[in-house]
Amino acid sequence: MPALDPIVGVRVVAVPAAIDEATWAPASGTHLWRTAPDEVLAWQPDVDVKVTVDDPDAIVEPEHGFISATLSGADVELVSRHVDVPLPTERPALVQGKIAGVPASLGLSPDGGGILVVQAAYAHELAGRLGW
Repeated sequence: MPALDPIVGVRVVAVPAAIDEATWAPASGTHLWRTAPDEVLAWQPDVDVKVTVDDPDAIVEPEHGFISATLSGADVELVSRHVDVPLPTERPALVQGKIAGVPASLGLSPDGGGILVVQAAYAHELAGRLGW
């Protein structure tokens, strides 16, 4: 059963090119969750993430409202049974919508594993529906 860990990070809304060129501190180990071309959520366990982005109109705000779980290949297989659409075969990939009827996102990595991100308010419900 994967651990559900709170995400404490930063949300950035900016022009896509500025997000592409942003610098993150710490540079190593920071998770980047690109939810749209002009939006990214960045975090690292137990570390405050800082960003430098070249967009004078960028919105950069702390984010505390999400939970994540790192998934093994077997975990991805289990979660895939609760997704209404077939998972993409090309990886990396992002699946957004409902998982077990709960709004969530699933990031799929080339190694077969992935990451599940859900709003904190829905985490308990999702975990229960997945049998975690």
